[in-house]
Amino acid sequence: MPLHVSTAPAAALRSVIAALGSPTAVHEAHTPALRAFEGPLTPELPLPVHVLDRLNLSHRASGGRPPRTRLTGWRFLIRGGDRYVAAADTRLTPDGWAFSHFFEGPYVAATERALRQAESVGAPYQPRLLSVPELYMLTLWLHGAVGADPAAGLPAAADLLVPLAPAPPGIAAYRPHPVSELLPVLTHRLAPPVLATPA
Repeated sequence: MPLHVSTAPAAALRSVIAALGSPTAVHEAHTPALRAFEGPLTPELPLPVHVLDRLNLSHRASGGRPPRTRLTGWRFLIRGGDRYVAAADTRLTPDGWAFSHFFEGPYVAATERALRQAESVGAPYQPRLLSVPELYMLTLWLHGAVGADPAAGLPAAADLLVPLAPAPPGIAAYRPHPVSELLPVLTHRLAPPVLATPA
């Protein structure tokens, strides 16, 4: 399999397992599918979640090089039976990794679909998630350095970004884009409009 899924921090995994075992945490979650499922629930496919901060400004300030990312958490898909019914996010606190929340919705199925699609790509990749908050966009980030620290690093020009559905208008979901092609498009989207100056 060309995907090299990273090992999540042990504390992050433990916090999700503890939350799944807590009737209160599951009952209070806004996840009807999770609450309704009868049977064991298992956290799988841990993905580090990175965020591009202020894409437009950082891209211009860095002379066109990809902006830096920051790790904001780890996401686990929650398997119930033969399908993923929800996801769980963890976050870093002063005391270490802690459970944040459960959720369901389009990004759960979209992540699973993009991962299955990525398995058919010939080259090996380390899967990550990359969020672009300014565009309300989430992508599967296929990082070419499979042995890299999943908590660090820049999007390399040859890495692939796969927009998850729902994607912003005009950007096709599930279509892999090299970072060198997609980041300029995203930066252009965020550029302030040029106002015509009166003659």
